[in-house]
Amino acid sequence: MTENAEILTIPSVTLSRHRVVALAYDGLCTFEFGVAVEIFGLPRPEMGERWYRFAVAAVDDGELRATGGIRLMTDGGMALLGEADTIVVPGWRGIDSPVPPALCEALLAAHARGCRIISICSGVFVLAAAGLLNGRQATTHWRYTDQLRARFPRIEVIDDVLYVGAEGVMTSAGSAAGIDLCLHLVREDFGVEAANLVARRLVVSPHRDGGQAQQIVRPVAKARESQRLGQLFDFLHQNLAAGHTVASLAERAGMGHRTFLRRFEDATGKTPARWLLDERLQRATQHLTHSRLSVEQIAELCGFSNASTLRHHFRQQFALSPLQYRKSALAGKKGE
Repeated sequence: MTENAEILTIPSVTLSRHRVVALAYDGLCTFEFGVAVEIFGLPRPEMGERWYRFAVAAVDDGELRATGGIRLMTDGGMALLGEADTIVVPGWRGIDSPVPPALCEALLAAHARGCRIISICSGVFVLAAAGLLNGRQATTHWRYTDQLRARFPRIEVIDDVLYVGAEGVMTSAGSAAGIDLCLHLVREDFGVEAANLVARRLVVSPHRDGGQAQQIVRPVAKARESQRLGQLFDFLHQNLAAGHTVASLAERAGMGHRTFLRRFEDATGKTPARWLLDERLQRATQHLTHSRLSVEQIAELCGFSNASTLRHHFRQQFALSPLQYRKSALAGKKGE
């Protein structure tokens, strides 16, 4: 099938086209803004007539400059936020830079009428300043989580996720995690197949597992202990379906209980239980993509007590059921 012939019939949550408005401000974060433009603003005729309408709203008066010396023209001012179905806050000019009260008021008013609001990376500080995140979970780039937690104690800051949110307010972690969040919105609005097609155009995975812990610099274990852990990881990869306890793993690694836990987390950024769960889920995605095994069979092969347990953890990790993931993955392979 040629690219021009690849046309999707996509569902729409509304009869009218969904309008996405991205904020622009002096000192605009170019990459984060580009994510919003690429996902929501790029014409996609293969998606049919109900794809997003996209506009850019200026927060500041006068000429707007973006990172890299780019000068920007917008479609209007903050009045555009009153017409938005989704508002994207693509970063912010500095985590200590004040947020204009008028912007806070406009965001609160938009949310009150049912508008969906998302932030990418440091844009979370705009949502926090507006009070939209009080009593909610939120995330941001790992460099900023401590500052966010200290300045806004009413927010439950989640460190090790790519994006998080509910009830129309969502936040993403580091800049590239904005792609994951925006693809999640496409999946919500137009279905798995549409999100998969957009991801394929971007040459990115439709679903990334894991969080930010892998990006944080951690101390390297001593050479001898590293060798022991390396042998342990080889053993675990070959025996994921077996039952494992911290005691049994520490004994196999030749370490005491506390030393093992400390060295394991230094090496992986995770507890043994979290690491095992992530590896089992990753193995499950491989079976879903490359085999015709049932969910029950995959659960047994990957070390889950039953299919229900696999479905529960899978949906928590990927926001999809195993069968939805398989459908998405197979659709991606057909288009390659």
